[in-house]
Amino acid sequence: MNEKPAYQPSRGDRVGIIIFMIAGAGLVVGSGISAVLRIMQVLLGEQIPVHVQPINLTAQAPVGPGGTTIPMQVDAATVTVPSLPEAAFGAEILGQIIRFGTIAAVTVCLLLLAQQLFRGQVFSRRNTKLATAAGLVGITGSATAAVLSGTVGGTVLFEIGDGATDGFVFLVADPTVYILGGFALAVVLTAFTIGARLQRDTEGLV
Repeated sequence: MNEKPAYQPSRGDRVGIIIFMIAGAGLVVGSGISAVLRIMQVLLGEQIPVHVQPINLTAQAPVGPGGTTIPMQVDAATVTVPSLPEAAFGAEILGQIIRFGTIAAVTVCLLLLAQQLFRGQVFSRRNTKLATAAGLVGITGSATAAVLSGTVGGTVLFEIGDGATDGFVFLVADPTVYILGGFALAVVLTAFTIGARLQRDTEGLV
């Protein structure tokens, strides 16, 4: 049984939704191309930039008056290697696949949600499920990709330092980002759940 539309989107709303859907499709294509190029770079063994996060590392930088060197704390850096170590090879490729899959899955959920809004269905169980799926996949996929990226960075530093890993840490995204993301997801899902209930009650009175 088709749900009765709660409202009819204005022409401006429809245009905005269409633009959003086109942008979402472009995002998936762009992220796919980026993932393929990165994987090809890894497979071909070209000069590969790798993001790393050193800890307690101080470097002398010529940023003082007259070019004098000043010690600076290095929190993040990018190193370029001719090829990835065997231990990091699979992690990098898997990380790229998971990152693209996460972007694609979240975008598809949001595009389906936008389609529902285009039809005038704002609050419904289907929309709540789509928002839930997008949030959970986004948080889980992003965290997994970050851990794999940290594994690659840590392995590269281990190889460069010939096993001397003191002063370096695997790159893992700030957990605060995921805590805030989970909180935002909970708020959105609560709003959708309450809205769907109110919409059903309102339609039952008509």
